Amino acid sequence: MNDKTVKVVHWSFWIIGVVALIWNAMGVMNFIVQMDLDMVATYPESHRAIIMSRPAWATGAFGIAVFGGVLGCLLLLLRKSVAFYVFVASLFGVIVHLFSFLGMIGTTIEASFEIVMMTLMPVASAVFLIWYLKKVESKGWIHTNWIK
Repeated sequence: MNDKTVKVVHWSFWIIGVVALIWNAMGVMNFIVQMDLDMVATYPESHRAIIMSRPAWATGAFGIAVFGGVLGCLLLLLRKSVAFYVFVASLFGVIVHLFSFLGMIGTTIEASFEIVMMTLMPVASAVFLIWYLKKVESKGWIHTNWIK
């Protein structure tokens, strides 16, 4: 669809977009806080173990996941189709970060329900956002022209 056929969006689009933006912004805040060693020292031992034993490549993937999620949500709210590629990059970051976590289970940390859920929720969120973008794009709610 071209920009002349883009339709008025349903109110739920804005709610989902804003909630997703808030979720990803919380991830960015978490990332920034985890870079502060004084703040990490106040975390419970299980959380400190995850952060302190995480390799640099996994920290980079975490950054790509959360900053990509925020950028993707902003592009979604601006109704830009390029948000798809940013969401895919964010999902890639989530998956790479997940692999580092899975390598630590049983060695550095013990898997708890809380830790497992906080690891799987970003995967579900990233997959949902890619699916949702494709859904609203098929409804004609997304601009296919990247500039306008």
